[in-house]
Amino acid sequence: MVYVLLENKPDENLTLKGELFKYLVKVRRHNVGDTISFRSKENMKVLYNYKIDSIENRNIQLTKLDESVLEVKSKKSLHIGWCIIDSKSIEKVLPSLSEIGVERISFINCDRSQKNFKIDYKRLDRILEASIQQCGRSSYIEFSEYKNIESFVTEFPDLKVFDFCEKVLDTSENIETILVGCEGGFSLDEKEFLKSKDVFRLDTPMILRSESAVMAVASKVLV
Repeated sequence: MVYVLLENKPDENLTLKGELFKYLVKVRRHNVGDTISFRSKENMKVLYNYKIDSIENRNIQLTKLDESVLEVKSKKSLHIGWCIIDSKSIEKVLPSLSEIGVERISFINCDRSQKNFKIDYKRLDRILEASIQQCGRSSYIEFSEYKNIESFVTEFPDLKVFDFCEKVLDTSENIETILVGCEGGFSLDEKEFLKSKDVFRLDTPMILRSESAVMAVASKVLV
């Protein structure tokens, strides 16, 4: 864990107990004199460093050493338009997308998205909280949702589209927004609608699942 995420801005002195006490002392094995870093959801750009003064009676007493503005994020910005798939598949790759620096994900109801798939954004945020504390980034992935591909493309007309074609992704280009289909890809109507856009594929003969494609494309662009 790079830092501990708190709900509110921490005071000069901190007392930690409960599950956080168990994690820091029993799992991470922190001792008196160790330094622990914190961020607050109120302003995640600020990093606070605290020293452990004492560990007793199932609580930890800490004193603030310093604070500084320290943003940790990818050098590039990537927004993924992701046609909705099974939430379990999204949840599996979300920590990795967080770690490599994806800035925003827009979930899109496309023709081949199963209508029973609903996104639980509170659960996604909980998954992200665990990820960002482990990898050190200082922001959540931003989420949004669109009713169809047309509305998404209208708002982001300069996007690039991942699909089966001849052109291989050129990561030297300026890439800010990418559209990825769900299982089974885009419908014929959607392909017709997207034919004027910049369409690319990855340099592999394999057929990728939607979540594999998102992970591979994001890695190519950001890392």
